[in-house]
Amino acid sequence: MAEFDYDVLVIGAGPGGYVAAIRAAQLGLKTACVEGRETLGGTCLNVGCIPSKALLHASELYEEAASGALEKFGVKMSGVKLDIDQMLAEKTKAVGELTGGIEYLFKKNKVDWLKGYAAFKDAHSVEVAGKNYSAKNVVIATGSSVTPLPGVEIDGKVIVDSTGALALPKVPKHMVVIGGGVIGLELGSVWRRLGAQVTVVEFLDQILPGMDGEIRKEAAKIFKKQGFDIKLGTKVTGATVKGGRATLTVEPAKGGEAETIEADCVLVAIGRKPNTDGLALDKAGLAVNARGQIDTGHDFATTVEGVWAIGDVIPGPMLAHKAEDEGIAVAENIAGLTGIVNHDVIPAVVYTYPEIASVGLTEEQAKEKGAIRVGKFPMMANSRAKTNRDTDGFVKVIADAETDRVLGVHIIASLAGTMIAQAAQAMEFGASSEDIAYTCHAHPTHNEAVKEAAMAVLGKPIHI
Repeated sequence: MAEFDYDVLVIGAGPGGYVAAIRAAQLGLKTACVEGRETLGGTCLNVGCIPSKALLHASELYEEAASGALEKFGVKMSGVKLDIDQMLAEKTKAVGELTGGIEYLFKKNKVDWLKGYAAFKDAHSVEVAGKNYSAKNVVIATGSSVTPLPGVEIDGKVIVDSTGALALPKVPKHMVVIGGGVIGLELGSVWRRLGAQVTVVEFLDQILPGMDGEIRKEAAKIFKKQGFDIKLGTKVTGATVKGGRATLTVEPAKGGEAETIEADCVLVAIGRKPNTDGLALDKAGLAVNARGQIDTGHDFATTVEGVWAIGDVIPGPMLAHKAEDEGIAVAENIAGLTGIVNHDVIPAVVYTYPEIASVGLTEEQAKEKGAIRVGKFPMMANSRAKTNRDTDGFVKVIADAETDRVLGVHIIASLAGTMIAQAAQAMEFGASSEDIAYTCHAHPTHNEAVKEAAMAVLGKPIHI
């Protein structure tokens, strides 16, 4: 009789967990994955990355058709109508296709789906839905959830979190977004395009915390031009709901006189926190750090032998693709291979319009480490962007002044999320700005702006 029920038991079927489970099974390990949702894929596929992108795309199409923006291309429309029910139905359909796809992959790779929520009994056994399961290796991949804001209670109707903002039954007249980060700006963009007046309240003095300073300032200009009302250096101290409307109390972050803002809908988007409650980590001999995260080594092993952790529950950016790469790496480490994730080269994307993407160090971070050179190229001077009339933004390449090695790349452009992949791959291979500059880029493409920005690092761009 086997000592353990499984070689690997993964807790959580989000982007990190389901990938870890599939990879472990591919490597010949008997694998199970615990998930309490009715569908696989975690927050990302069910109520995060995927449904938000479906609504971002649909709302972009609606605004393009309804605003008259296509007339300059000779496409004239009249009587454009919004069918919000159909828009939400198409979003739900896309989510269903993708979550169903993971279930198929589990069956294909012989991964057992243990339905329910797991709690440790000890380091090598967990209880799920009243049953005990043992495993030689347990991988914690439970993700994260919305950080609550004291004084602002989410009711799911007038005051919503990101999940609620993906399913509003009608377009609010006025939406207040608390938090000027990625989630708030993306979901605020959806409802602004569909007709809502959107006010963003951000505690800090700039939106998009953590991103390159120049990118943050340019993004704020673009969003204001689009009609966002952005209140920086402002904190929300309370909220009341009456008659289907919310009244927020706000005041300057540094202190000052309070004022009120009324809205039909309030979106709370101030960040996310690791999901560790209910796991009974103490029974496995584990504790969380000051930020509620589980510390691991570079191989994703915790301080307890046979217990591993990946994704949003460990330090680092809370990004689905980071979790996926960690899922592959942890499975390979468990199998005796060498699984590595280069956390210095994790791209991040804001899927607004235009998109905002970055990888590596910001200019501020790079300057702290030594002398640098910076090259910039405006999308206004890119032929494809000019032709498409989507010229907002620029590409910025930061390189070490002595070695010319690329330290960071930051992009605002309609296709920034796709363009950043080239930069990430170049950095993964230790490329210099000259390497990018002397790589032939197809013409006419948006990616030529990356080449020109790299050329600008050494002071030799062609088209500006």
